[in-house]
Amino acid sequence: MSTLVLLVALLLVVVVLLFAGCVAYVVHRHPAWNRPITAAFCAMSVMATVIGVIVAVGSR
Repeated sequence: MSTLVLLVALLLVVVVLLFAGCVAYVVHRHPAWNRPITAAFCAMSVMATVIGVIVAVGSR
């Protein structure tokens, strides 16, 4: 595995965690929307799905 692939994977992890944190913060500020932890996990699963599709298409 090359250094570039590891760097991209690290950056994707950081972006997914940042995105989940932002969603959790927004839901925390507006409690009527839902629980912060649930929203963060949903956001991470959506991002993981998108990344999986990108990787699957890119490997062809």
